Amino acid sequence: MYTTYNKKCDILLVEDNPGDIRLTVEAFKEGEIKHNVHVTRNGLEAINFLKKTEDYKDAVTPDLILVDLNMPIMDGREFLKEVKQDSTLKKIPVCILSTSSAETDVSDSYNLYANSYICKPMQLNDYREVVRTVQKYWLSTVNLPEKS
Repeated sequence: MYTTYNKKCDILLVEDNPGDIRLTVEAFKEGEIKHNVHVTRNGLEAINFLKKTEDYKDAVTPDLILVDLNMPIMDGREFLKEVKQDSTLKKIPVCILSTSSAETDVSDSYNLYANSYICKPMQLNDYREVVRTVQKYWLSTVNLPEKS
C-alpha cells in the first residue's frame, strides 16, 4: 500500500457530457494534489484505455476512476461490471458521479462493487466542492493499492 501525497496521480474520467468534463477537470486543477486527468467518453473507450488496446496502447493505469452512469455505447453500469470482474482492474477504485439519485441506480452500482456513489450537484460551486472532496479523500487520505 502507498499514499499518494508526493506523487502525481492519474485519474480516468469516463464522461460524455462536455460541460461536466470541463467542470471536473477545472475543479481538479484547483486542488493541491499533482494529477493527470485522462478522459474517455463512454465505457467502451474506458475499457480500451484500461486494457491498453485500440488507440490507448500507451495509456497509464489510473489511481482512480470517475464514471458517469448514463453514456452511449457502454454505460457506467456495464463498464463497472466489466472492470470489477477483471482480476487486474478490480482493485482500482471506481466512483460513480451521476445526476441520478434514484435508489435503484445507487443500489445497483454498489451491487456491482462501486467504491462510492456521488450525485452531481447542480450548482457550480457545489460541483467544484464535490470534486475537491473526492480528490482529497481518494488521492491524499486513502492508501491506494500499488499499480499493476
